[in-house]
Amino acid sequence: MAEKTGQFAWTQERIVLALSVLVFAVSAIMLRGFLEPNNLISIVRSVSVLGILAVGMSIVVIGRGIDLAAVAIMAMSAAWYLQMLNDGWPDGAALAITIGGVLLIGLVNGFLIAYADVPAIFATLASGAFVFGYVRSQLISQDAVPVPNGHWLESIGHARFLDIPAEVFIFAGIVFAAYLFLRFSKWGRYVYYMGDNFLAARNMGIPVRPMIMLRYVISALIALAAGLLTASSLHSINTRVVNSTLLYDIILVVVIGGIGLSGGKGGMRNVVVGALLIGIMLNAMTILDIPNIYQNLIKATILLIAIIVDSLLNPRDEQTAQQGDI
Repeated sequence: MAEKTGQFAWTQERIVLALSVLVFAVSAIMLRGFLEPNNLISIVRSVSVLGILAVGMSIVVIGRGIDLAAVAIMAMSAAWYLQMLNDGWPDGAALAITIGGVLLIGLVNGFLIAYADVPAIFATLASGAFVFGYVRSQLISQDAVPVPNGHWLESIGHARFLDIPAEVFIFAGIVFAAYLFLRFSKWGRYVYYMGDNFLAARNMGIPVRPMIMLRYVISALIALAAGLLTASSLHSINTRVVNSTLLYDIILVVVIGGIGLSGGKGGMRNVVVGALLIGIMLNAMTILDIPNIYQNLIKATILLIAIIVDSLLNPRDEQTAQQGDI
């Protein structure tokens, strides 16, 4: 019996999963309407979108970086795509142009970080601000852009399988694809090597600069997927989400799930448990009608505690500090 107990360890991932179950159970008992089907669907959808964005962020963070442009790319790429559709563009052409623009943003972010040696926090913060400003002023006519009637995004928003929204299966598919990439591909292993020890990875002959660009391209494409999924759920995309706390929610999911900010640690299970806990917590606070200012205070406190815990569990070494990515 003692041997079995010794084999079990309360890792951060398991603690967060236990907290998710506990918060769900307490909310179900204490909050009226929490277990209503519409509310459960709302939780599932919010967890899915938040989780998809966290998948892209986690790939960047595992490789020792950060992407502060993710929310801007999510909202503005989807808005631009919908604006082109509403202006009469063919669906295929509009989608291809949008994907091309997103790829360009990812490549620019990666180039600035890998070849121009701009710290990731500044490169992605600046590119996110540029994307928001340029698209809002030059490419779209209003903050909220609707999905055209009868478009395939509407079909995804209404789709159910075994009464489960399609968003859940899309989230699961993206998580599974990212898991396969990180665990079983050569490029995925490179991400971990670079996050664990950047200089050693470069000395091993790993193409570190192209790999940095690849991570930011993947993050940008995943952000586009999250934007389209959001539009399918809400039948529109509101670009004001760029000025919300969504970016901090994503970072909170990544950190609290157990992905170390120092790089080289974590995986998709951490993303799932982190998104689950934060999604349930945000829904409970909404039902309690807690004002946004206090919700932000609670989330900021949790994020600060999570970062402190992460710094204790995953101390930054001298080489990490020299890298300067986060």
